[in-house]
Amino acid sequence: MTATDPALTALAQGWCALSLLHGRIEAHIERALQTHHDLSVREYSLLDVLSRQHNGEGGHLQMKQVADAVVLSQSATTRLVTRLEDRGLLSRYLCPTDRRGIYTDVTDAGLTLLVEARPTNDKALREALDEAARNPELAPLVRAVESLHAPV
Repeated sequence: MTATDPALTALAQGWCALSLLHGRIEAHIERALQTHHDLSVREYSLLDVLSRQHNGEGGHLQMKQVADAVVLSQSATTRLVTRLEDRGLLSRYLCPTDRRGIYTDVTDAGLTLLVEARPTNDKALREALDEAARNPELAPLVRAVESLHAPV
């Protein structure tokens, strides 16, 4: 294959379309969350991920797992956790079985904010997908996203 190979060109164009779709959706959701809840997309994602923890086996996430779930580096995730902790939305504590481990939980204030912000996030996502679906280059990607189902 050469750099001008049609298959590579099509692949690059597909990647650019996917990147464009992601950027548009994220920007739309960011504006809505900032305007109505003073939250960034990353902050919302972090609260959402951490709110799904439970007390059963494997129910609490280590910082690397949290970073992977919110698609950030460990250091960026730690800074984000610190900011939300400073706002009273998260709290940290030592792992009871491994004193080197630190867990993070969503506080009652964080859960309240998350519950308030979830409809805003969902509405903004729907709006962004509907807008993108009107673009012939993005419509197939929107259909692909809409066809995905969350794991049971």
